[in-house]
Amino acid sequence: MYDQLKKIMSTKFKVPEDEIQPSSSYEELGLDSLDMVELSLVIEQDFGIQVSDDELADAETLDRTITLLLCRNAAVL
Repeated sequence: MYDQLKKIMSTKFKVPEDEIQPSSSYEELGLDSLDMVELSLVIEQDFGIQVSDDELADAETLDRTITLLLCRNAAVL
């Protein structure tokens, strides 16, 4: 899942891959509130998991986002 998020960050949000780490915060990656809305839509489309932009902002980092997505996906199963 991390590799997929990293690809999303680099292709859709133009973040250089060498700057993307599991502990990277969205602020460090240069994402603003509009980007968070777009990211929530991309996650729903690519992963089939609904997550709000507020939940992503609360998660703050990629690794915490992955945890959120895994928990949300497990709850659906």
